[in-house]
Amino acid sequence: MPKRVRINAKIIVAFQGNGHHVLRNGCVIIDGSDIQHVGKDYDGSVDAVIDAGDRVVTPGFINTHCHMAGSPLDKSFIEDVGSRQFYLSGLPTMLKARGGAMTDTDRRACVDYSAAELIQTGTTTVMELGGIGDYVADAIEQAGLRAYIADMYSSASWVSINCKQVGYEWDEALGIEGFRKAVKLIERIDGRANGRIRGFISPAQIDNCTEELLRMSSQASEEMQVPLALHTSQAVFEFQEIVRRHGLTPVEWLESIDFLSDRCVLGHVIYPAGHSWVNFAGDDLAILAKHQASVAHATWVFNRRGVAMESFPAYLGAGVNVCLATDTCPQSMIEAMRWSAVVGKIMIRQTELSTAADAFNAATLNAAKMLHRDDLGRISMGAKADLLFWDTNSTFMVPLRDPIKNIVYNATAEDLRDVMIDGEWVMRDGQVLKVDERAVSRKLQQAGERVWSSVDANNAESMDELSPQTFPDFE
Repeated sequence: MPKRVRINAKIIVAFQGNGHHVLRNGCVIIDGSDIQHVGKDYDGSVDAVIDAGDRVVTPGFINTHCHMAGSPLDKSFIEDVGSRQFYLSGLPTMLKARGGAMTDTDRRACVDYSAAELIQTGTTTVMELGGIGDYVADAIEQAGLRAYIADMYSSASWVSINCKQVGYEWDEALGIEGFRKAVKLIERIDGRANGRIRGFISPAQIDNCTEELLRMSSQASEEMQVPLALHTSQAVFEFQEIVRRHGLTPVEWLESIDFLSDRCVLGHVIYPAGHSWVNFAGDDLAILAKHQASVAHATWVFNRRGVAMESFPAYLGAGVNVCLATDTCPQSMIEAMRWSAVVGKIMIRQTELSTAADAFNAATLNAAKMLHRDDLGRISMGAKADLLFWDTNSTFMVPLRDPIKNIVYNATAEDLRDVMIDGEWVMRDGQVLKVDERAVSRKLQQAGERVWSSVDANNAESMDELSPQTFPDFE
């Protein structure tokens, strides 16, 4: 890319004042990796002019909770099944079986595939929670993505007791060792690739961590000035376990140990106090708002099991900073916005709330706020040149009156034609430039076949018992 570039476009979703506005027939001036100017016109000199034609130009999406090293292998395995014993959660059974069957080669195949999928579906910044952070950093740098990377750690692991109860195997020393390794990962990778790659702190799950480990994590986040993530209120059994241990909801307990802050993003909080599935009084949303803690809302991972946030607009109304995420497959922020908006309407039984604007803001401005980044999630002077270019002439984007409603409620991944991150093209005309899509897809299929056979060989239940085929084989 030339150093200073002018992009002319029919529609630009630009930042003005305190929010997004629609700029028609305007231009964006990019100088290196940054946006120098956005407006109706520009009278300065440039090195090149790009005519985006009828494209809609929007800021890139910030995916605040993603498991690149495993989620692709949830596909055609995790759907249509869920144990009533665990309130439909697949955590202590199916995901444990899949995770236990994976090798590092399989995880690397998932990461490589995920990098392409994320770009194709609108993610320009991803928060990756995993365990092979150095490899993720290499893959992210190669693909051209922007990322925050964490290696998760915990004091315990789940154990399924006779497939009827969740138990815990504790190793507190291992949790502290994992914390120290996670801090060293941040020190190694933070600032790589022109600052595109940064680190964050992520103890794994609230019920699998000691108070000591969570306090150490919170302190490190503050000292290093990095985000702090934790899976919280993501399962009924977890909610009940924290209540059993402390007599408090998970959110109440985190407040009591000084874990919550404006750098903290809690994964899911799908079951706060007052949710019909836990039937436990309290006001967790007010606590989150009080401490300016954020929620990474990954709606699809729960919706596919018949579970929903009660409800997205209620969190916003309480003042909670809700961000969006994919968590699992499909790793599409387009789908994340759509399902968040639509299911939010269903749960509150109103159409005027849980709007396209709410979903779009959660995928951009809210996430940037959580990251303490006023240079992400917007098209404005001084922001990073992370841009999405949408085809306005496609089957699903015509007729076009309101670009945000069209993107949230109608667009497909195929309508996203071009992606720029840090001022560099990473996708052009639907083709990811720095990842061999066919090669990573082939390696993912091979990884899937190996993992499925390993589950069959090493678990009491086979793959087909855990996840029956939709239709029987033809004989």
